[in-house]
Amino acid sequence: MKMKRLDLIFSERELDAIIKTLEKANVPGYTVMKHATGRGPERVVTEDMEFTGYGSNAHVIVFCEQEIIDKMRDNIRDDLSYYGGVAYISEATPL
Repeated sequence: MKMKRLDLIFSERELDAIIKTLEKANVPGYTVMKHATGRGPERVVTEDMEFTGYGSNAHVIVFCEQEIIDKMRDNIRDDLSYYGGVAYISEATPL
């Protein structure tokens, strides 16, 4: 079975919407890492404001079949369009 890895990095403010999209598509599971920081191509290193949550990012990783990604592709794009974010799909080979 060919598996894909979907990496989503986005504002934590969108986490609930992203999770709803994943669950609606019946993903088999996902990993959420909150408070991700880093630097984009034209930006400074992002740092979260712990007491508010504003400015912090989340990183969600999903391993699933291409058909599941196809079912949620448009919704993921919509979810990421407001605050911004990135989504990448790559091949995943089980160990």
